[in-house]
Amino acid sequence: MPPVHATSLTAFPLFRRGKVRDVYDLGDRLMMVATDRISAFDVVMNEPIPDKGALLTQISAYWFATLGNVVPNHLLSTDVDTVDGLSDAERAMLRGRTMIVRKTRPLPIECVVRGYLAGSGWKEYSTSRTVCGISLPDGYVESSKLAQPIFTPATKAEEGHDENISFERAVQIVGIDVATRVRDLSLALFEAGGRDVAAKGLILADTKFEFGLLDDGSVILIDEALTPDSSRYWLAADYEPGKAQHNFDKQILRDWLETCDWNKQAPPPRLPQDVIDGTRAKYIEAYMRITGADAWKPTDA
Repeated sequence: MPPVHATSLTAFPLFRRGKVRDVYDLGDRLMMVATDRISAFDVVMNEPIPDKGALLTQISAYWFATLGNVVPNHLLSTDVDTVDGLSDAERAMLRGRTMIVRKTRPLPIECVVRGYLAGSGWKEYSTSRTVCGISLPDGYVESSKLAQPIFTPATKAEEGHDENISFERAVQIVGIDVATRVRDLSLALFEAGGRDVAAKGLILADTKFEFGLLDDGSVILIDEALTPDSSRYWLAADYEPGKAQHNFDKQILRDWLETCDWNKQAPPPRLPQDVIDGTRAKYIEAYMRITGADAWKPTDA
């Protein structure tokens, strides 16, 4: 199948389009389609990364199955043949990149867990010795492992960057019971995921989870789970505190864009083929390392 930059289905109206996912309302369920779109600096590139959507879907499916004993999740099926009303061409396009999921009331916060100092957390610590209002001791350097993982929620931004907030602010938004529940679940998921990939030579440095509420008030894991788009993975053998680590994500794309005369506003520059191929290769490597697969076979997705 050719890369999928955007979808449009005959029988179902588009419910929501994010940077990567197109979501359709099936009535009693939602259908989440991971396209091959890729964004950097909050701008969606014009060129897709072949197989990226299917790779992300298969990684999420692996984690939903692996971590189901920690918290229930929204995944019902990845089989598009369970959806009536699709044409043969639409089924072929959607196969491997689609999750049929339960409907929930998504919480308006993202649940970030940091086990190491990187990204915006390192930037804040380097100037204030805090991360999202949490005081940390002196002596940490970039990429340092924290004494224990910390929960640092964020607000969801419709456009631009999400905003880091304190736990107290999260309580004001979703209430003490829900905030405490998702904090504890996030830390438990991070610990379980970190143990899983440590046996495969990877470090889970940080990640973000999203949760939703069912009608009975119970909390379940939604959206994606521990993909390279929502998490920092580092090679344990190459880990060296005091500098930025190489990530299993779109770092190749970001590094190339930094060399361009571009103001980080739309429209983005045209991506060269070597950047597309290199980015795709990193997603495939991440998929293989995380899931333990011997190879990537898109026809089997």
